[in-house]
Amino acid sequence: MPTYQTSGVDLEAADRLVAQIGPAVQGTWKGRVVGGFGGFAAGIRIPSGYQRPVLMMSTDGVGTKIELARRANRFDGLGFDLVAMCVDDLAAVGARPLAFTDYLAVGSLQPERERVLIESVAAACSAAGCALLGGETAEHPGAMPVDAFDMAGAALGIVEEGEEVTGASIQPGDLVIGVESPNLRSNGFSLVRDVLGKVDLESSLDDDRTVAEVLLEPSVIYAPAVLDALATGLVRGLAHITGGALPGNLPRLLPSGHGVVIDRRAWTVPPVFRFVQDLGSVAEEEMYRTFNMGIGFAAVVPSSGTEEVRAVFATNGHRSWVIGEVTSDQDRRVRFV
Repeated sequence: MPTYQTSGVDLEAADRLVAQIGPAVQGTWKGRVVGGFGGFAAGIRIPSGYQRPVLMMSTDGVGTKIELARRANRFDGLGFDLVAMCVDDLAAVGARPLAFTDYLAVGSLQPERERVLIESVAAACSAAGCALLGGETAEHPGAMPVDAFDMAGAALGIVEEGEEVTGASIQPGDLVIGVESPNLRSNGFSLVRDVLGKVDLESSLDDDRTVAEVLLEPSVIYAPAVLDALATGLVRGLAHITGGALPGNLPRLLPSGHGVVIDRRAWTVPPVFRFVQDLGSVAEEEMYRTFNMGIGFAAVVPSSGTEEVRAVFATNGHRSWVIGEVTSDQDRRVRFV
């Protein structure tokens, strides 16, 4: 007689997984969560100090970096990729991350893999300063290959009304600070997988690491540093450099009639990008249109404020450089020199 388990869904294994991940999830709560672990929903208390709090939300996924992780059987950094893509979008508008939920779809439940994935999400939430309220792990037998999985998430943030970062005060002559990304983060992996072909992921790429270790290095989470930079009162605009890279994301913070000139000599591009470029003979323009090329976040400040804002990023462990200048440009272009 057919059962749910014979059709491909193992409820007992799912229950065991929930019990295993409980400590990691609850470890992010820090007394701020209303509700219990394993319930239908949970809430987050709004912090004190806000007069007119505005709640903001963002959602994203890890993308096809997951396929590379599956091929390499390395999963412990993907939670940082997922959380970073969401909470850093919130930080780009000035919102402090409060809470996060995740969704994991699998062809067939693999409890040890799922435990590693969810514990990674919890560790990333702790790094971002937000609570992992809960999530969903769903088996899709017959709809997905047995070893396939996908991850998505949603983040809730808070900002005082009127203090949202819109870029409206940006002026020609303001300078662009680029904050270092040592890796690809979670963007451009369809192209990466295309150029990799059958390259052995366990082959050596540098003195200490394999190809898989370098390409699957977890995303940096910028939100805490960005919020500290905002506290200086000097930041006029912010951009999270994700899909579309600098040309696609910098215009999102610019007022009408403004553009940006970026000096590619202002920072050193990490070797992983040149590895991808050389392996696939990818054109330079395509590289800068697809990948962050070593800049994961950008802040626009008046010229007099660059040193103070860069010092804040340094205190948070991030290198940064002045990489460009705001110009007058009716087409809101990003030009490289």
